[in-house]
Amino acid sequence: MPDRRIFRPRVDIDWSAPSPNWDQRALPVSMVVLHYTDMPDVHEAIEKMCCPDSKVSAHYCITRQGQIVQMVEEEKRAWHAGRSYWRGKSDINSASIGIELDNPGHSWGYEDFTEEQMQALLLLLNDIVKRHDIPRANVVGHSDVAPQRKDDPGEKFDWARLARHRLALARPEKLGLGDPFDNDGSFYLALERFGYDISDGHAAVKAFQRRFRPERIDGEIDGEVRAILFQLLVDRDRGLTR
Repeated sequence: MPDRRIFRPRVDIDWSAPSPNWDQRALPVSMVVLHYTDMPDVHEAIEKMCCPDSKVSAHYCITRQGQIVQMVEEEKRAWHAGRSYWRGKSDINSASIGIELDNPGHSWGYEDFTEEQMQALLLLLNDIVKRHDIPRANVVGHSDVAPQRKDDPGEKFDWARLARHRLALARPEKLGLGDPFDNDGSFYLALERFGYDISDGHAAVKAFQRRFRPERIDGEIDGEVRAILFQLLVDRDRGLTR
């Protein structure tokens, strides 16, 4: 049964822009999905997410100036993830909080995320993760849950900064365990076990690289990528990466 408690953020919301694009959750909140707006103007992006005809929304949007805008209450199911999958769940909208970050994205001249934006995200994300008891492994990007369709928040997003605050998984620094995968098939199975939809293997590998090895995103399974995945799985099995 979905969690019917009323959740209220304990951080300052700069302004509200209520969106009609929501329905009732079918699952309790166990994830956060990070997006970029992929539009040149944040006000246009918010207007779109508040338009009934768009059929899209998110719980929050963070502007480049660090303002937090709430559009859908957390207990409601916002329409931000679309067709998606993570760790056996296919109704990601029901299981997640969606946060949009103001950025033109790859369509309009992808830019670095601002310091003010990242600071606001850290405050909001820390609050959400604590209130909903969300594991670090379930703070993901849109590209992680929809690798065939999405690239956001993209390779410029500072996942390492979130990891330093224990708000996301860190990229493993030591890869001493090596590469245990005999072939690509075994790697894909391990990638699925970690959480990804592998129906398009090349896209899934690119999403994994974008998240954990952003300096080279080519969709190719190489020794470094295999070693990173193996270390992440070992750490998770040891209970070190909740």
